[in-house]
Amino acid sequence: MTFHLLVVPGVIVDRWARTWSERRPGVPLEIVPVGPRAAADALLAKEGDAGLIRLPVDKESFHAIPLWTEETVVMAPRDHLFAAAEGEVFVADLADETLVRPLDDVLAWESVPGADVARPDDTAEAVEFTAAGGGVLVVPRSLARLHHRKDLVVRVVPDAPTSSVGLVWERDSHTELVEEWIGIVRGRTANSTRGRAEAAPKPDSGRGRAAAQAARAAKGRRRR
Repeated sequence: MTFHLLVVPGVIVDRWARTWSERRPGVPLEIVPVGPRAAADALLAKEGDAGLIRLPVDKESFHAIPLWTEETVVMAPRDHLFAAAEGEVFVADLADETLVRPLDDVLAWESVPGADVARPDDTAEAVEFTAAGGGVLVVPRSLARLHHRKDLVVRVVPDAPTSSVGLVWERDSHTELVEEWIGIVRGRTANSTRGRAEAAPKPDSGRGRAAAQAARAAKGRRRR
């Protein structure tokens, strides 16, 4: 038996994977890379038991535990004007730029900024396009870290849309192993329990029952 965990780009699971190997040494953990747009369908296709994927997901099909929301940043060539910005760039500053927006973009823009938009196939290609001077790229920080390049600068965009990551699994696939992974992600110890009923009271010893019977008999005699 193997526990298959779908993981989207930018998510690091090393610490949790080590904990899993300590608690479930007999069940190998297999990390299955998956694109952000394909992750939910992959879970429905039983390609993974659970996934650390981008939210939101269909609540009718999945359980989801939100884990974190990422800071959004812009990546630009090192000789770009944004390189001189002290810490932050705002969405309004993107108005005259070519926004490099890959087809696997995970940011839900209400109104896409920029004078023009370039649409590479994926984020890796978008980073290459940006480094070549094709425009600027706005992504969650984890993707900027994943695709770090010395010829690109990274600046925070505090008013841009954000992207969240969550632990997701199918509603009809809540297994003991999924529950184990939930516990690891939430930081529960190996000895902790969840949803267990309160411990039943200890049964009376024979001595206790005898004393109770004697008390009832004495009470009956007083009534007579």
